[in-house]
Amino acid sequence: MVLPITLRSTLLTAGLALTVFCHQNALGTTTAPDKAASAKLYTVVDKNKVDPNTLIGWKVWRAQSCSRCHGAAQEGLVGPSLINSMKVLTKEQFVTTMKKGRIERGMPNFGGVPFVADHLDELYAYLKGRSEGDIAAGRLQVIVK
Repeated sequence: MVLPITLRSTLLTAGLALTVFCHQNALGTTTAPDKAASAKLYTVVDKNKVDPNTLIGWKVWRAQSCSRCHGAAQEGLVGPSLINSMKVLTKEQFVTTMKKGRIERGMPNFGGVPFVADHLDELYAYLKGRSEGDIAAGRLQVIVK
């Protein structure tokens, strides 16, 4: 049976949301790293100026159109809120999910996408900064020294 493209997109998006939710539940609750440890991941000034590596993470986010499922401010749409998810996911869980995806639940794998696979540390730093409320949603720029 061939489904119309809009229905397939809707089902894929719903599956993605379930993937992240179920992935977290299957892994159990983990202790999120403390804020001092996370602060080393990124540098931010005035909520919208970030270090060059974190800016790359933001660019990966934008280039892959992650906001289509997770929302422009990572608040969640058909995919889960990454603001909440990044508070409990370990970096290892994040990397595994990004590389392997959760295809059965709608989360595509990005292990074969060099721009993503080569910049998972940067993407992780950006999303942690958003999750911790240190980085504002929207356009970012590099810190000028």
